[in-house]
Order: sequence, then structure tokens, then C-alpha cells
Amino acid sequence: LSHMASRLDELYHSPDFLRKDHMTILSEMIGAEYDERSCKALNRRLRSAQLAGSPELLEKCVDSAEREYLPAGITPMLASLDFIPKGYNICILGASDVGKSYFARALGIQACNSSTAGYFHSEELLENMVSLKTRDYEKFSKRMKRLLKLDLVILDDFLLHTITDEREVKILFELLEKRNEQNQSTIVCSQRDPESWKAMILNDEVSANSILKRVTRHYTVVIKTKSK
Repeated sequence: LSHMASRLDELYHSPDFLRKDHMTILSEMIGAEYDERSCKALNRRLRSAQLAGSPELLEKCVDSAEREYLPAGITPMLASLDFIPKGYNICILGASDVGKSYFARALGIQACNSSTAGYFHSEELLENMVSLKTRDYEKFSKRMKRLLKLDLVILDDFLLHTITDEREVKILFELLEKRNEQNQSTIVCSQRDPESWKAMILNDEVSANSILKRVTRHYTVVIKTKSK
């Protein structure tokens, strides 16, 4: 408990040490240790989520002269992070560079204060999972289990390009389906209108509808730029 010891040493050498009551001294000592451990845990979760060093801030994700978030009032509601323990999903839609990734990453960073999270580019994740499944099924299974255990998974650039590999579709469906079954939250960011997803998933209406149903199960946020 080095930080408790260090804080006690600081207090002991302070001019008002003898005027402090025992509970105040104990509180300051425990607080120093707790703050340090909390900071280390947060940094560890941020690194694991691939969000370490990211500058995104939730307080900047509000209606402004440049953009608006629909439906009205959705950003402060989601900023509470109540959707995570409830296992709710969020689908963030909007044109390129409108702020979808920023909002999703800001939510992920905030979530890391008390939850485990993972930020991924959808296309890269699916390609890596297919490759891993082909090379080493045991390692694939372990990675899938880790993805399923995360309190929050963020899939950015969802359906940026057409999925032409049926194996990727199966892995995507498995990931979304099992996370829904376990009440684990998933955020999906896409610049594609959900009505066009069928054409982006092998023209497979059944798979597209199944994926759409799970992704848009709870909240759909639309970010729009304002005309100047």
C-alpha cells in the first residue's frame, strides 16, 4: 500500500497534522490508494479496448451549429451508460465524417471507467476472425469467448464494403446473436441506411434481416450535419 504510506508521510509533515482527526487522516490515506488503483484499472481497460490515448469527449457530443443528434435528447440519455447493464444495443447512422465514430468512441471511453469494452473496425475484425478460424479453431474459439464476455463491443465502419464471404456473415451473426442472448451491449456505426444492408450482405435477405433485427433492437441514433 505504497500510496497510503506516501500520503501518510505527506500528512505527517504537514503543519496541521496534529489538528486532523483520525478519520480524516484515514480517509485521505485510503483515498490516495484508491485513486491510484482506479487510474491503473482505467488505463488497463482503455488499452485492452484499443481506446488508450483517444481524445473523444462525451460533452462534445451535443447538438450544435454543425450537427444534431436524433431523436432529440438521445445523447445525454446514452451518456448515463444505463444501456450497458441492461444489455441494450445502439445503432449509430449518418454520412461519412459526421461524427459517428467520435460518439461511439466517447461512449466506449466513458464505459471503461467501470466496464470492459472493445473497439473494432468491422471489416478488419471479421477478416481476422475468418483467418483465425481457418488456421487455429481453438484460438478462434478463445477469441470469440473474449468478445462475448466484453460488457460493450463497438463495431465501427459497419458494412463499409460489401461482405462477399459467407464465413464472415456467419461469424457476424454468431457474435451479434450470442451477445444478444447474454444481454451484452453492442454499438454499431454505419453510413449505410439499414434498408440497403441486404445488398451489402450477399443479397441474403434472411441474414440481413436477422442482423438488422439485432443491431437495431433498442436504440437507433441518426447524426445529421446542419446546413450553413
